[in-house]
This record gives sequence, C-alpha cells and structure tokens, in this order.
Amino acid sequence: MTAFVQNLLQQMQSRFQTMSDSIITKIDEMGNRIDELEQSINDLRTEMGVEGSPSPSAPSKSNIEPKSADDSTNE
Repeated sequence: MTAFVQNLLQQMQSRFQTMSDSIITKIDEMGNRIDELEQSINDLRTEMGVEGSPSPSAPSKSNIEPKSADDSTNE
C-alpha cells in the first residue's frame, strides 16, 4: 500500500512539473510576442512621425494584448 501511494505521488509530481514547465514556456512565448508587438508599434509610430504621443497608443495596445493571450491558449 505504501509503495502504491509513493508511486501515485511521484506520478502526480511528474505531471505537475510537466504542466509547470509548459506554463512557463507559454509565458515566455507570450512575453516575446508582446516585445515584438511593442517594437512593431514603435516602428509604426516612427514611420508616421508620431513619436511624442503615447496616449493614443496605450489603449489600442491594451486592446490587442488580450487577443494575443487568447490566441496562445488556443494553440
């Protein structure tokens, strides 16, 4: 009985570790995607010559980020 419980706990720990690693990987990927998005926004602002107006960009950036988070959960 003790061996069974130990084996079960090891399996649970292994699954938890796998899930944890997967979550960390997804968070890292999301961070990279956000960094790329920020760079793209800055590049577009530079092209348009609107460097000094962060206010309009902030709300639209906030609207885009949740979509990215939802997209990554569907993959």
